[in-house]
Amino acid sequence: MTIALESVVDFLTDFKNTVNINLNNFIMKNILIFLAIATLLLTASCKSTFNASETLQNDENRKDLYQSVISDPIKLTEFLEVASSNKEAQMLLMKNHMKMMEDGKMMEMMKGNPEMKIKMEEKMQEMMEKNPEMKKMMMMKMMEKMQENLEMMQKMKEMDKMDKKHSDHQ
Repeated sequence: MTIALESVVDFLTDFKNTVNINLNNFIMKNILIFLAIATLLLTASCKSTFNASETLQNDENRKDLYQSVISDPIKLTEFLEVASSNKEAQMLLMKNHMKMMEDGKMMEMMKGNPEMKIKMEEKMQEMMEKNPEMKKMMMMKMMEKMQENLEMMQKMKEMDKMDKKHSDHQ
């Protein structure tokens, strides 16, 4: 009877271990399924829904965005490169530039920074070569101002010399 009892005890022990293993597998599978579903739901709920035009409608957001761009030279350069690839934006930039020149703000900025003056003149020349409409508009404005301002006449002569040198090299 001890052998039979030992056999029953062995059988019950094996049965218990099997049930524990199956139960553990069942629990682990359910935990993994739960974690997978939770991860998917979390990922779906965190999806970014950025809308540029909606963000720019808010004055504070728009001003913060502008300040962020202009205070970072890399972002500002990137923005200006994007703007220069758009004709309407180019024209607006040029009109603003001309207004700054008319108001004397451009000359004031360039007085203390000769490198900026040289770069600005080179960039202006490059932009005028790429866009004949811009060149025509600038020349008309400069002619108007030239009649009013002798310094502007000198600038016009310098730009004309640069234009001739550049066209001679091509």
